[in-house]
Amino acid sequence: MTNLESLAYLSEIIGAVAVVVSLVYLARQVRQNTKAQQTENFSRALDRVAAMQSLLSQDTATSVIFSKGVADTSKLAPKERMQFTWAMYELFGAFEFMFLASRDNSIPGEVWQRWSSAVAWWLTFPGVQAWWKVRPIPFAESFTAYVDSVLMNNPTAVEITQRYQDFVAYGKYQD
Repeated sequence: MTNLESLAYLSEIIGAVAVVVSLVYLARQVRQNTKAQQTENFSRALDRVAAMQSLLSQDTATSVIFSKGVADTSKLAPKERMQFTWAMYELFGAFEFMFLASRDNSIPGEVWQRWSSAVAWWLTFPGVQAWWKVRPIPFAESFTAYVDSVLMNNPTAVEITQRYQDFVAYGKYQD
């Protein structure tokens, strides 16, 4: 009986070790999958922003409409305001995606930190603020609350806006 008991204990130990090895392997696989998902989400977010930047850098008419709209939406014709609206939806849609992905750790926090600064910067422009206040299609409640809080704590920075407009107009910062 002693041999049989020893064999039973040995098989229990081997079984326990096998379970631990399986759990370690599973944890490693989950970690790798999480990292791959973060990379994919980061890539998707950057693709959205890059597509918008590409459009604005390559299509002069769209770039002019966007630049005018950022400064003052009242300077746009109704058709141009619609184009500006869709450009803003694409830009803020990308920001919303990154915001939501950062909340569930699907993208690294430092990536969202960078883009949250971009959101705050865009919200210093009067045309962007005007668009946000009248946008006809809502964003996620949590993202809307975030942007509204940025607007409350980040009023229009006339100096920043003027510096950027001078850069666009003159190619350099004018003192």
